[in-house]
Amino acid sequence: MAPTTAFQVHGRTAIVTGGSSGMGLCIARQLAEKGANIVIVARDQAKLEKSVLHIKEGALNPDIQRFHYISADLTLSNEAVRVVDEVVAWNSGSPPDIIWTCAGSSHPTLFIDTPVSTFASQMDTNYFTSLHMAHAVLRCWLLSPPGTTGTDPTGSATNPGNSLATRHLIFTASFLSFYTFAGYSPYSPCKAALRSLTDSLSQEMNLYAAARPEETRVRVHAVFPSTILTEGYEAENRIKTDLTKHLEEDDVPQTPEVIASRSIRCLEAGQEIITTDIQTALVRRGMLGGSTRGGFLNGLVDWFLAGWVAIIMVLLRGDMDKKVRKWGREFGTSGMKPKDGPV
Repeated sequence: MAPTTAFQVHGRTAIVTGGSSGMGLCIARQLAEKGANIVIVARDQAKLEKSVLHIKEGALNPDIQRFHYISADLTLSNEAVRVVDEVVAWNSGSPPDIIWTCAGSSHPTLFIDTPVSTFASQMDTNYFTSLHMAHAVLRCWLLSPPGTTGTDPTGSATNPGNSLATRHLIFTASFLSFYTFAGYSPYSPCKAALRSLTDSLSQEMNLYAAARPEETRVRVHAVFPSTILTEGYEAENRIKTDLTKHLEEDDVPQTPEVIASRSIRCLEAGQEIITTDIQTALVRRGMLGGSTRGGFLNGLVDWFLAGWVAIIMVLLRGDMDKKVRKWGREFGTSGMKPKDGPV
């Protein structure tokens, strides 16, 4: 008998935004390996065509599973609605079961050196793309006629009250949602906003579950990866100040494959606030606030670790501030080392 899981994938339909590259592509591939039908969404048509073939190559049952891609600009709310409508039509009238938002990019520059328009575009790319998809799919899920069926692991209709029919909305946030530093002011607030949105929607879903116990349950999650080794990371480093690189030099990047795998395992274990490395897991415990903690015992463990981490964070912040002040004294306010300056 197969072990029970809180994140059923086999035979279900998943939409992955930002699914043509990086973490999104790895997630789509790994969900396909577990038997899911996959729809990837991004802007670049050529990359989408290539990526969907890569995903299909890893499918558990390629003759049965189905794959689709949609080119869309999710910074526009009507595009998110179009994506959901198209997937419902493609899926024979059934809503998707899993939405995983991975679209986004970082522009790590110092605050006063950043054009105001960049702050707006960063919020559009990293926050509103996810919000628009969440709004479109939750309206599809929650405003559907009563009695709408879900999909079980074999692809057959189920009783809506069956736990296997649980739908999942998964955001991709960042370590910087919990702790940020110099050079990430255009990006960190976007990811902190996603964390706050996750907390709000997670609580709102309890409202619908309580009011409509006979309907399919919706769970909201957020993944908080640290540095991801992708083309986007290489692009960031081309514009990132030396100061920012200096402050994060102890960070250990992870491959998108590792982050995808660990995230899926955490979802299968029923987690809502998901980290993929020890450093982020420790910082998270000191910053959860009103986020879901997974019951009393987990909350007690978090409380104990948070007390310990609080001491470390005071020392860490002091060390970070010391490095920033030292940098300013030695190299000035640009965040960059003079080409003929000390190494």
